[in-house]
Amino acid sequence: MVREAVRIPPAARILPRRWFYGWYIALACAALMFVGMGVGYYGLAVYLSPLKEAHGWSTTAVSGATGLYFSVMGLTSAFVGPRIDERGPLRFMVVGMLLCGVAASLIGFVRELWQLYAVYAALAVAIGMSAGVAINAIMTRWFVRRRARAMSISATGVSLGGVVLSPLISRLIDVGGLELAAPAMGALIVAVALPVILLVIAWDPAEMGLHPDGLPLEEAPVRGTLAASVQLRRWTPREAVRTVPFWAILVAFLLVLLAQTGYVIHQIAFLSDRMGSRSEAAFALSVTAFGSIVARLVVGSFADALDKRFLTVVLLVVQASAVVGIVLVENLVSTWLLTLVFGFTIGNVYMMQSLLVGEIFGLVSFGSIFGLVNFAGQVGSGGGPFLVGLLEDLTGSYTVPFMVTAGLTYLAAVVILFARPVAAAAPTTAAQPQAGAAVAGGDGA
Repeated sequence: MVREAVRIPPAARILPRRWFYGWYIALACAALMFVGMGVGYYGLAVYLSPLKEAHGWSTTAVSGATGLYFSVMGLTSAFVGPRIDERGPLRFMVVGMLLCGVAASLIGFVRELWQLYAVYAALAVAIGMSAGVAINAIMTRWFVRRRARAMSISATGVSLGGVVLSPLISRLIDVGGLELAAPAMGALIVAVALPVILLVIAWDPAEMGLHPDGLPLEEAPVRGTLAASVQLRRWTPREAVRTVPFWAILVAFLLVLLAQTGYVIHQIAFLSDRMGSRSEAAFALSVTAFGSIVARLVVGSFADALDKRFLTVVLLVVQASAVVGIVLVENLVSTWLLTLVFGFTIGNVYMMQSLLVGEIFGLVSFGSIFGLVNFAGQVGSGGGPFLVGLLEDLTGSYTVPFMVTAGLTYLAAVVILFARPVAAAAPTTAAQPQAGAAVAGGDGA
């Protein structure tokens, strides 16, 4: 059955057709992640110390706002996930990126602590609508056999945001304070995101009469978890929560994102003392992001052929060990090298979360299931900065809190081993959904 094309993005009329349009989608999603998560993830780490210095707030107080940000973002993702499966993400993305630009700008004008919490909550709603679930759902629909490779490209935008925007934000703060840096980042978000969404993005390959990867799933030789019977199976949230893999993914990524985000948000504050300045520490954060880019692209080139569970275990063990090394070895050269190693893992951890959900629960119900898993992960991300900030206030250093985050990451590596593929008979509603038409279409070449 061939589905007639219903929406052709303007860019598709002018871009070379020798390449599958999904690769343009991957690059477009990378651009969206660059501005959205570059400001809404790495930017928060840069803002932490200036907010404390400008207003005399404690580490715990500012970290609490960051914790609220991640929790609200996760809640928003859980809410929009099922609606993205039903209606597509484009309207959510347009509204979300506009709100993101406004909220990011307002960070520079907060004067009271409650205002910071309100602005961070608004920014969280915006990112929850326009980034995590929406972009991962798009990539899961466009790619199956080459999903890891494609996601390694789209998610590189996050790390590139860290490489480019972290030092840029730090420099703008040095020049004109938060009053200059925050509005500049807000304007950048809107200027980049809206043209990309409106001119390039298509939610589903079937909208253009195409197949995922350019080939019908039934004709593509794939491993069991990527077969049409798995990828086109519809799952309800109630069915998913009755499976062991769902809880293994949810708990593992709650733990590791608590640990990972707790470290990243406090990395600049921690390294400023060791390296002598905030600018040097911000550059170290760029090194982390650069390592993430390199490693994600490398891993994405071969991850499609591997068991994602075991690959995730390796990444988590390396990440935890790098944090332990950074804390215990104060030599600057070792600090730079271990920071790079930590960066090798950070982006791949997020990618593994999406890949595991996509392989086990398929593409049709991805938004609904990933929204729940992402909610738990973002709650962890929210609790991480607060936990680290609280322990730092109590102990007077980052040694104890960072060792705690390393221990949680080791624990997550054990939990993820239980995320085995679900047996074919497990779901109770295995009928091929209407959205299955989304993978019927013309030649995707």
